[in-house]
Amino acid sequence: MTVQGLAEAIDVNPKTVERWITQGKVPYRRHQYATATALKVDVTTLWDDSRTVESSADLSKAEIVAVYPHRHTVPPGLWREIYTRAQTRMDVLVYSGLFLSEDPLFHDLMKTKVEAGTEARILLGDPGCAAVRQRGVDEGHRIMDGKIRNALLHYRPLFTSHPDIGFRLHDATLYNSIYRSDDEMLVNPHVYGIGAYLAPVFHLRRLPGGGLFDTYANSIEHTWENARQVTDRDITGA
Repeated sequence: MTVQGLAEAIDVNPKTVERWITQGKVPYRRHQYATATALKVDVTTLWDDSRTVESSADLSKAEIVAVYPHRHTVPPGLWREIYTRAQTRMDVLVYSGLFLSEDPLFHDLMKTKVEAGTEARILLGDPGCAAVRQRGVDEGHRIMDGKIRNALLHYRPLFTSHPDIGFRLHDATLYNSIYRSDDEMLVNPHVYGIGAYLAPVFHLRRLPGGGLFDTYANSIEHTWENARQVTDRDITGA
């Protein structure tokens, strides 16, 4: 792997990687483990340092790439960027995720990825369920069901033209919206009284031995297992 390739894989400046190599600089702990994961070696092979992460608690902290105070402060292209890196899996677990359903570039990306063999799953809230109604009340607008129906309409071309993309509706009480791409994800916690765009976002990257990423990933699996297939009637209302 080249210096440039590693820098891109772990999202740091190439000059930073060069200093690790030529000057013996020791990276931050999360960069140590991100590098070890990218190179598929144990971290102690690269750095025998007193700051090496040893506990699972520290490993979980190292899985946090960035924290954004509000969803609207996340760099606009980051959502598509993490999905662009997907090789095997793309998941969206939301109530409506309307902003993503409105993005035609995301639609094109989904098509390209599934045609290349990537598994893609989109989980939206069931517009008629109690959890969706309550989330609308919690956000203070009572129109969550309408937002979901709009998202379904936006996704209709994908639903009809690309059956390999999994679409399901869930009736779960969501505490987070989760956007997963392989071993990377954006987690948007739900906060009572405000819309998701005002709530924080955590950018996570899975590390061997850490537990934070897998906790959220497991919730996607549980929700998927208990969700139902989307039908034409759900989209058209007819």
